[in-house]
Amino acid sequence: MPVFALSLFTSAALLFWVQPLIAKILLPFLGGAASVWNTCMVFFQALLLAGYAYVLIISKRLSVRNQALLHVTLLLVAAVVLPFSLTNTRLASLPTEGSPIGWLLGTLFLTVGPPFFVISATAPLLQRWFSFSKHRSAHDPYFLYAVSNAGSMLALLAFPFLLEPVLPIRTQTKVWAAGYVLLVASIICCVIVLRGSGERRTISSDVETAKEEITKSERLQWVLLAFVPSSLMLGVTTFIATDVASVPLVWIIPLAIYLLTFILAFSNRQFVPLSLASHLLPLGIIGLGAVMVFKPDFSPWLTILIHLTVFLLAAFICHRQLALSRPGVTNLPEYFLWIAVGGVLGGIFNALVAPLVFSTPVEYPVVIVLACLMRPPHRRESQGRKLLWMAFPAFVLFLTFDLAVLVSRLSLPERVQSGIALFLPLVICYVVTFRRPTLFALALAAFLVGARPYLNASMNTLITERNFFGVWRVTSSQNEDFRRLWHGSTIHGIQFNDVQQKCVATSYYSNDGPLGQIFQVFNASPTVKEVAATGLGSGTVATYAAPGQQWDFYEIDPAIVRIVSDSRYFSFLSECSRAPYRMVIGDARLRMREARNGQYGLIIMDAFSSDSVPAHLITTEAIELYLSKLANDGLLAFHISNRYLSLEPLLSGLAHRANLTGRIRADQERKIVGRFPSIWVVLARNDAALGDLAGNSSWRRLNGNVVWTDDSSNILGLLK
Repeated sequence: MPVFALSLFTSAALLFWVQPLIAKILLPFLGGAASVWNTCMVFFQALLLAGYAYVLIISKRLSVRNQALLHVTLLLVAAVVLPFSLTNTRLASLPTEGSPIGWLLGTLFLTVGPPFFVISATAPLLQRWFSFSKHRSAHDPYFLYAVSNAGSMLALLAFPFLLEPVLPIRTQTKVWAAGYVLLVASIICCVIVLRGSGERRTISSDVETAKEEITKSERLQWVLLAFVPSSLMLGVTTFIATDVASVPLVWIIPLAIYLLTFILAFSNRQFVPLSLASHLLPLGIIGLGAVMVFKPDFSPWLTILIHLTVFLLAAFICHRQLALSRPGVTNLPEYFLWIAVGGVLGGIFNALVAPLVFSTPVEYPVVIVLACLMRPPHRRESQGRKLLWMAFPAFVLFLTFDLAVLVSRLSLPERVQSGIALFLPLVICYVVTFRRPTLFALALAAFLVGARPYLNASMNTLITERNFFGVWRVTSSQNEDFRRLWHGSTIHGIQFNDVQQKCVATSYYSNDGPLGQIFQVFNASPTVKEVAATGLGSGTVATYAAPGQQWDFYEIDPAIVRIVSDSRYFSFLSECSRAPYRMVIGDARLRMREARNGQYGLIIMDAFSSDSVPAHLITTEAIELYLSKLANDGLLAFHISNRYLSLEPLLSGLAHRANLTGRIRADQERKIVGRFPSIWVVLARNDAALGDLAGNSSWRRLNGNVVWTDDSSNILGLLK
């Protein structure tokens, strides 16, 4: 058993080490979008499915000896692509417009596809081989699945906390290749041990008595029970990655929880009763609803924790039911195949289908409702009573809608209104139906439908666009005199509706704020008047464009270019810019290489707000690129307002390494309508280039000494 356990542990560790590793390598070329990880997960789940199908086919048609020969041969052939890397030819084929999903999937297939496919087949194949041994547990090798998932979770947790801070990316690829060699050797040892113990051609009596025929309803049940946790994992990952940063740490936490629930569910010793988890899930949803309704003033990390807790409970409920419904060992390959089918369908639904079907990320709450349907029933009800209870969701729908109409006519504080219109129906759902899984799920769905008119009443959505890079919305409110641009839950600019104020620099870019002072210095001294602005947002910075200047806007998302260029939504570009400008579509770092050396007198980096932080735009190599395109007396400005990350230590360390001088100003003004608090950093080659900012008391020197490179970046030290 130790030989088999070591092989399974190693294969799982390699399998889940390579996922964040290759995603981090690819992330810089796709603008740091949260969808990169979701698309990678679809690819990995699809290859996992292919690996399980391969095991099912060879286990039915080949003897154990021939299975071993074939598998070891494939392992050796797949090693040809190691250590994996991106070729210049592959990078040159990256599309600058349109969806990059096809390029991403093709790149994954060419770089890590072969070894990932072979390793993905190792777990079910070795468990199948183990069932032919003389070990006393050979009749039920499912406990090895927990060993496999333990290796997966250990590798995942080691990546952000040990591997990423210590080992550069290139070194990790070489160490991973060495681990692959170790895996091949250990699998060969398994074959030798199995032959030495005498390969058994028959299955133990326990397995013989197991049910051999698998029904269609069982297959469907396995698919659904695997689909829900897979989809929820990607849903909660997108939620966190959109508002924190699309980096391995954020990806790994939900995936580690996903694997933990597998370990707990398939363990021989159960620490959490299924009935307890089934009771706690509705309570967790009520807690999540309370946070979303009342928006309490506590740390956003607590909100994230509640989301993760709901995900953990839902995933454990599904995976435990999977474990309880497992068939005899003769059907093990097919069992794992259907689990993989459910997993890949969950990934496809979130990463590929939902962005095309839904204009907003509603797939997350939809699958939460589906997770509630997966709860095991607490007791059976008579058919007549079932029909009576089915009327309750309709009652919830009308109650939610009527309460929304009622509170809109009352002069109550916003939180009180939300409590009556939203939280009260949610509590009623819980109190009446939490012991009845199907009814609770239907009532929850009815509540979500009934709540939409109330949620949309205070805000008029003018346009919504969703693509690979996320969801953009332009909204207006009856209580406000301006339009807002949203990406996720972050505002990326506002514009006044009033004709007299439409060209006023608003939000983070006010004239008497940090950016206004930077432009005063820039307009007064630098000889080169060309400006580069990364991160288009609502186009507010275009209000600073003056005659005699040339502006280049670098933006990776074509959707935001279309929105901001349409004067029905924002007119900063069309009516407020007094200088010619050019749109450069694509990743800023890749496209800026095409600019002339010394072309810009000012480079504005505005890509680090509370949406996913593109780490590749703030590394040593990135700073070197910016400086090569910056005039000798030019300025490099960073907008680093962020709810979750403190980026000052990083910019301080990068400035120190590049021999730059820098200043930082935190503008906390909140009283002026249309002006938001912001933090800006300005860097230059010397204090003379900073002009008046060098001696201005509102600007101070940078503190900290954190350095990121393309090979090594660790978000842990920057978390607030």
